[in-house]
Amino acid sequence: MTMTSALRRFTVTAHVTSSVGWLGAVLVFITLAGTALTTEDERVVRGAYLLMAPAGWFVLVPLAHASLLSGIVLSLGTAWGLFRHYWVAMKLAITAFATVILLVYMGTFREMAGVAADPVVDLDLVRNPSPLVHAILALALLVAATVLAIYKPFGMTPYGTRQLAVERARQRAVSLAAATDRVWNRRALYLVAALGILLAVAMFLAHQLAGTALHH
Repeated sequence: MTMTSALRRFTVTAHVTSSVGWLGAVLVFITLAGTALTTEDERVVRGAYLLMAPAGWFVLVPLAHASLLSGIVLSLGTAWGLFRHYWVAMKLAITAFATVILLVYMGTFREMAGVAADPVVDLDLVRNPSPLVHAILALALLVAATVLAIYKPFGMTPYGTRQLAVERARQRAVSLAAATDRVWNRRALYLVAALGILLAVAMFLAHQLAGTALHH
């Protein structure tokens, strides 16, 4: 599948925007989780854990899916492909893994929100380092994916190498066929020209011979 220029620019914009937005949202979650662990204000602590679940569903999850889907579409619609280059395959694996872990962890956000909403639960039991740890790990994964997208290391996969060889062979075959067609077209043109000349000469001779016969 080959994308049009307009569609490719739109997909690139969507992918970059969602990926950067996801990275920024994770930084916000790190700040939120760190604040919940360090502040002594009970309302801030409980409010932070109550906020994580809706913020996850309405910010993190949509950005993660947008980044994953736009990346797949962009890979399939360009020469990079999904599995032709190591960096694309690794970036896809990182993004898919982070998205799955996020979806699984949304249940934990919901449980922490339930604990934070109960005023009877002691504040020390409300505090939970898990969101901070997971947010830091998510940040590391997203930074790694960003580095892969910028530096594009490791070259082509064996599958990509085979596909490139097939495409080059196909291009050579097309070029050879086009060159052969050009040669035959030139030969046909020369043949038609030669036949035209012979026909003209034959008509001229026939005219001359017919004129001589009538004269005699």
